[in-house]
Amino acid sequence: MSSVQDGARWRRQQIRAVKEALRDLNIQLSLLNRQFGARVELKDADWDCLDLINRQGPLSPSALARVAGLHPATLTGVLDRLQRGGWIVRERDPDATDRRAVTVRARRERNAELYRLFSGMNAQMDQLCEDYTDAELELIADFLRRTTTAGNTATDELSSG
Repeated sequence: MSSVQDGARWRRQQIRAVKEALRDLNIQLSLLNRQFGARVELKDADWDCLDLINRQGPLSPSALARVAGLHPATLTGVLDRLQRGGWIVRERDPDATDRRAVTVRARRERNAELYRLFSGMNAQMDQLCEDYTDAELELIADFLRRTTTAGNTATDELSSG
């Protein structure tokens, strides 16, 4: 076998290894999130929505449903649970022409509870990142952002077809 063929085979093996590692990471993060959710009584969809609200700022329910990929009726149940749990507030949108319009805002004072739960994972990640150079961390961050974009594109394709 030629060195070109060996190189191509090695590359395919490495690409497969990256994809398998991402699948393993997905499973492990799902397990971590499930444990986390059990501690604060949040279902997976509840946690996803809370994280989106925390990271993207106040959102309308329709915008949140769109970015979370949830049906509006499903989102209503999620928001009801989050509000009952004291994680979010629904506020009238003073700038909206429709007086019924609301904005969903995270109760940031509750974030300390979340940070405490994730402190172990954050410490593990800090320790792990110490093993990489600044250039390597930049490369890893770029790869993860591009992986997220690929996932968004695949999600859009699946939901539209």
